[in-house]
Amino acid sequence: MRTGSEPATARSALRARFWLSVWGLVWAIFGTAVFALVGRPGWAAACGVLWLVATVDMTMILRHIRQGPHYQPGRDVPPYRPVDSGPPYPRPSSRPYTRPPRPRHP
Repeated sequence: MRTGSEPATARSALRARFWLSVWGLVWAIFGTAVFALVGRPGWAAACGVLWLVATVDMTMILRHIRQGPHYQPGRDVPPYRPVDSGPPYPRPSSRPYTRPPRPRHP
């Protein structure tokens, strides 16, 4: 939903996310190889799962980069469709709230 407070030219930092994903992928591959050679299969499996997550993330990032910019509504487009009926809450009474009188002690 648009709130109107976002910049008109806002873009996602997809290229920065891509390079951070590359960095994580390199470390995951390195960790998988080193832990497998050292004989730590649990840590090698954990790095292998991280390798898989980084690969899927990089695939999604590249897909979004290739899609290009998407349509963003202008300022004249309301953030939601206006309600056709009246308000969903009861209207306040016409009398303003008055406090009860305070007791006076002699």
